[in-house]
Amino acid sequence: MRTVRLLFWFFLAAAPMWLAAGQALTAPPAKPAAAKSAVLLTVSGPIGPATADYVHRGLSKAAAQGAPFVILQIDTPGGLDAAMRKIIQDIIASPIPVVTYVAPSGARAASAGAYILLASHVAAMAPATNIGAATPVQIGGVPDPGAQDKPKPPQDGKAKPETGKKGGKPGMDEKMLNDAIAYIRSLAQMRGRNVDWAEKAVREASSSSAEEAVKQNVADFLASDVADLMKKLNGRTVTMAGKKVTFVTTGLGIETIEPDWRSRLLSVITDPNIAYILMLLGIYGLFFELWNPGYVFPGVLGGICLLLALYAFQVLPISYAGLGLILLGIAFMVAEAFTPSFGVLGIGGLVAFVIGSVILFDTDVEGFGVAWPLVAAVAVTSALFFFGVVYLAMKARRRAVVSGEEQMIGLTGEALEDFAQGAGRVRAHSEDWQARAAAPIRRGQRIKVVSRDGLTLVVEPYTTGGK
Repeated sequence: MRTVRLLFWFFLAAAPMWLAAGQALTAPPAKPAAAKSAVLLTVSGPIGPATADYVHRGLSKAAAQGAPFVILQIDTPGGLDAAMRKIIQDIIASPIPVVTYVAPSGARAASAGAYILLASHVAAMAPATNIGAATPVQIGGVPDPGAQDKPKPPQDGKAKPETGKKGGKPGMDEKMLNDAIAYIRSLAQMRGRNVDWAEKAVREASSSSAEEAVKQNVADFLASDVADLMKKLNGRTVTMAGKKVTFVTTGLGIETIEPDWRSRLLSVITDPNIAYILMLLGIYGLFFELWNPGYVFPGVLGGICLLLALYAFQVLPISYAGLGLILLGIAFMVAEAFTPSFGVLGIGGLVAFVIGSVILFDTDVEGFGVAWPLVAAVAVTSALFFFGVVYLAMKARRRAVVSGEEQMIGLTGEALEDFAQGAGRVRAHSEDWQARAAAPIRRGQRIKVVSRDGLTLVVEPYTTGGK
């Protein structure tokens, strides 16, 4: 009977699933509903790994749900080259048109934003916006934008070919500049936009207002807002994979795709300041766990923070020299707490820590550096902590010994009897001891322990002056 009941409840529980499966097999395949909304993606701030992930997922989702096109609204001062190139690759590979819109009024498409605008199928700008200043930067400074346009004086009456910094070869700045020029020219040519202006935006860091950009064939048209953008897109034709695609925006809605939890998490941990803090929390957490085994929490927290920091460093342009200096500085400050170096290790560690923090991120791109106030606050806090440990250690070293044979030296006590032939019993440290003394001592007299010989104390009369 028990088996029968079990089978009954099993079939009863499984019946809804079987019915659903049968309906799914017999029902005709569902037809995808016609898309009634364009997709809007919003990018505001520096372009980094989180931005590239958000745009990639947004374009994929828009294509999957059959959206007619995507509006990429941007307001950016620029960003990382790797993230920018990933976004451009996604735009070029997108099966649906991408409309890049620089908005709202007062926004900009500077540096990496200019490349993205030129790579898009349609480029629109709001009034009072600007585009340009696309010269690449690096930690060593920016290359002289007009260096290659400046003629060099001839030698021996003959013109010499231009060369780089040394050995007649282009330097790193020239290589980076020429690569950026070739890239932005290819994007402008692909979309039929002003190639000469694109080159000037890189070579001379040229910028243009929205009105000028439209006149110079950098942007396609002006739009005061998204509604105006939709009106002006209606009937416009672009080429997609050799085919003409016409925008039809009449009655079309707009669906805004916000960053999901993954993009938000990536945006937080790839912020250089957050990644820097996570790294320090990880290092200090593991340090305290090793210093005090068994606490568990510092080790768990430190391990998680360190792994998050390493993931962020994987996608950020970090300098391994800076990371090494930070680790060396922390190691020196820790060693100061255990080694009597009279501050040399601590000061050296502090200097290495600060220098490493400053050069940790190998870029001059706006928004991708560690803030000076944060570096100063962490450096001062670390220095105060480790020098405080040293101070407490030195203070403890100067305290009187409280255990072992040495603790008896200097203790005061009381004679329990008159000393006969220089020997007798005393009470010191709440204990009775055999003692001997060179001077006469009477019962009840205060004594002071001078030394110890085995289980016998050597004492002397104690006076108020301590003699």
